[in-house]
Amino acid sequence: MYKVLLIDDDGKLADLLTEYCAQFSIQIEPALKPSIGLEHLKTASFDAVILDVMLPEMDGFDVCRHIREFSDIPIIMLTARGEVTDRIVGIELGANDYLPKPFEPRELTARVIGNIKRHQALALSDEDRSAAVKVLNFEGLSIDARRRQVMVNNTPISLTTSEFDLLWLLASEPGVSQNRDELIKSLKGTDVPMVTRSVDIIVSRLRSKLKPLNVITTVHGAGYAFTGAEAS
Repeated sequence: MYKVLLIDDDGKLADLLTEYCAQFSIQIEPALKPSIGLEHLKTASFDAVILDVMLPEMDGFDVCRHIREFSDIPIIMLTARGEVTDRIVGIELGANDYLPKPFEPRELTARVIGNIKRHQALALSDEDRSAAVKVLNFEGLSIDARRRQVMVNNTPISLTTSEFDLLWLLASEPGVSQNRDELIKSLKGTDVPMVTRSVDIIVSRLRSKLKPLNVITTVHGAGYAFTGAEAS
């Protein structure tokens, strides 16, 4: 059974989802306040988080930012506003998926299970990569798969789960062009119209965090390629 934390101040929705999700082997643990939800995450083990945007104390975007400071757990965000801008902001902050209210509970359960399985598959891939290649070293850049740590000029930088995974995908094949659709399928496998833009956003954030290095090149009409020079 999957254990999922629901951070939402709607008690009736929590009761509905708790009962509905149980038939799909999903145990919902509700937290009506962000502070309670964050405390649960730090003291207990969960497979995913369902996170509402409109919350007391702080909004869901701030909660997502706090979660990403200590966890790469899958986050599915909910909002009564289905605006594209909200989805992009959520993805920029590290959310894995987005569902506007009102929604069908069956769709939510499908998204929750899908994100958990993809996260588990990536974790297994990390173990495989660590066994084969523990660290990728380039001039001024080191990428440690086991620790999921990136160093720029011997200084550690903080990356979200999607940022690290995208960097690893590109750096594992230096000089090879990878298109956006292939990259996003490797990362999450969600619908292309939204995530194609998401890849560009993640690349933009990566370029900013990797400065002064310039190791991700746009290949016009093709996608992106890693062009860092291997360490001598």
